[in-house]
Amino acid sequence: MARAVAEVVSGDDERIAAGGAHGAPPANPPAFPPFEVLRSERIYDSSWCGLRRDILRLDEGREQEHHVFEVSDSVCVLPVRTDGRIVMVGQHRHPHGKTHWEVPAGRIDAGEDPSTAAHRELREETGHRAGRLVPLPGFYPTNGISAHWSFLFAALDCEPEGQLQLDPSERLIVQTFEPAECGAMLRAGRIEDGFSALALLYGNLALGLF
Repeated sequence: MARAVAEVVSGDDERIAAGGAHGAPPANPPAFPPFEVLRSERIYDSSWCGLRRDILRLDEGREQEHHVFEVSDSVCVLPVRTDGRIVMVGQHRHPHGKTHWEVPAGRIDAGEDPSTAAHRELREETGHRAGRLVPLPGFYPTNGISAHWSFLFAALDCEPEGQLQLDPSERLIVQTFEPAECGAMLRAGRIEDGFSALALLYGNLALGLF
């Protein structure tokens, strides 16, 4: 899937999408040539994820294995209501057993546009609809082991619309916070989900939330 989101923005939205009013950032470092892949082995496949084992030839000629986790791209949404409050979900996560505050996020369905997926995840996990979406910088959550990419949006002018539409394994509650409360949680290290921490940081840079 393309790494750019086709989104028409203007005025303040254009400034937000560019990441604020600051000057141009430094360029990326020079690109290294990719490692030669000598062979690949499928280790696991399911409808949810895949795992492959690549054998690479390193610069000095030595071979090394690299395990790559394959998972479809995702969206992450920072919902800001018309009253200025930020919508978050307290979600239980099975791998570590904790429940903590997150912003809505989820996988992009096959053939689904990222902005459509963002509207859907917002509705399913928070029961809100957005007046408009503005793209923020996307990111690779785990680029040491996966090419998985997450598209990030600010969902502005959100309003409650209906009931949550959760998967059977999802356990979550919805709560709204003043922006200053989110800033306090972030500074105190209370936002332990990386998607959510980046959403709040990028959102604050673009929108001046706290």
